[in-house]
Amino acid sequence: MASEAEDSEKPTEPHKRRERYRGTHPRKFSQKYKELNPERYAADIEKVLSRGDTPAGGHRSICIREVLQALAPQPGDTAVDATLGHGGHASEILKAILPGGRLYGLDRDPLEIVKTEKRLRAKGFSETAFTVRHMNFADIGRLPALEGRAGFDMILADLGVSSMQIDNPERGFTFKRDGPLDMRMNPSAGLSAAEYLKTLTESALKDILVDYADESEASAIAKVLTQRRGSLITTKALAKAVRDAIQNSDSSEDSKKKSVRRTFQAIRIAVNGEFTALDRLLASLPDCLNPGGRAVILCFHSGEEKRVEHAFRESLAGGRYSSISDTGTKASAAERHQNPRSTSARLWWAIKSRF
Repeated sequence: MASEAEDSEKPTEPHKRRERYRGTHPRKFSQKYKELNPERYAADIEKVLSRGDTPAGGHRSICIREVLQALAPQPGDTAVDATLGHGGHASEILKAILPGGRLYGLDRDPLEIVKTEKRLRAKGFSETAFTVRHMNFADIGRLPALEGRAGFDMILADLGVSSMQIDNPERGFTFKRDGPLDMRMNPSAGLSAAEYLKTLTESALKDILVDYADESEASAIAKVLTQRRGSLITTKALAKAVRDAIQNSDSSEDSKKKSVRRTFQAIRIAVNGEFTALDRLLASLPDCLNPGGRAVILCFHSGEEKRVEHAFRESLAGGRYSSISDTGTKASAAERHQNPRSTSARLWWAIKSRF
């Protein structure tokens, strides 16, 4: 056992003062120390939520009531949250399947999955009830064998980008704050958006803007982005390049903002191979479900919805599903008012045949 003298000689971590800011309210993401520490500042977090905003570093899970209705979890069920994110859906599913149930949480983001596991463990969900896998849901077809199961009773995939990723300028997903042009769900794999743009021809970039975001100004935007290849290393630089490309158009200011937003969306989808991953998930879903098992997909734009609807209808016609949703379910009016980020959400469900 170490002596008191030896203990006193151990180096202690120096106290680090929080970042100071001008004015009465913090503006930068890193300065919002209360929002980034919800356990210590619960009352302040409630004020942010009451305004219909999402706390910095947090996330408000969408359509929780509708998801639970569609999945119909029961004690003892096995479940997969293929997009663990902040853990909001996972937490509610776990409450419903315990005792005796088990949830497998997947996420490709190595930074957020560690925080979420810690958050859910603190709520009392042990390793016997909750298993975490750093995995792209494109590989979900490997999960039954990996976990020694024939299949699962329910699978959820929330295709939206988490607020923790969007709001952090260091991740490079948003044009609202300047940061490195990254956009990778897994920052340790693949090319960043800045690097990816260097590899594209003008024609290829135009196709991405049209196919992934239905951008009407795709030609003009692709031309300018290609001309500025190599200099687009920050989110601010990309947003300015898009605006410069369409500055002489007859579009309204609101339309120009939408063009910037759609450009960011299209590049993000391409950088992360989102549509390819979704297609692989949809192809594997029926084989990963137990007979009578349920799948729920939350979509956020037409490109996702078209793929989900087509795959569900094809599997219904082939007898792999016994029932599917006729159309996507919206978030309730109350939720859309309280959380504007839920406005574009559409929930689709499918039930696997029992025979």
